[in-house]
Amino acid sequence: MTDRPVRLFSYGTLQQAAVQLANFGRRLDGTADTLPGYRRAMVTVTDPEVIAESGTDQHPIVSPSPDPADRVDGTVFEITAEELAAADAYEVADYRRVQVRLDSGLDAWVYVKA
Repeated sequence: MTDRPVRLFSYGTLQQAAVQLANFGRRLDGTADTLPGYRRAMVTVTDPEVIAESGTDQHPIVSPSPDPADRVDGTVFEITAEELAAADAYEVADYRRVQVRLDSGLDAWVYVKA
């Protein structure tokens, strides 16, 4: 793996300190940003480990919106490739990872509705 950081945009549980510590072994520093052209909804997760880490079975999920004015607020983090793999393992099958351009102009990975 490479030492080059990757960007991950989170609008949900990956912003929680407990989830970060459980999956990355550290708290992440991030910057507020916005994901344009997507809308947020909720999904019920059933994975007991994910529920234990996040404290809830209700997790936010985003999908492309037909309204280009829709936006999702969140946080962009710089993480390692190994941490991105850990985030992949944390996310349940309802999600898939895609690359997006944020309002700031940064490109980042984000988990969207599968």
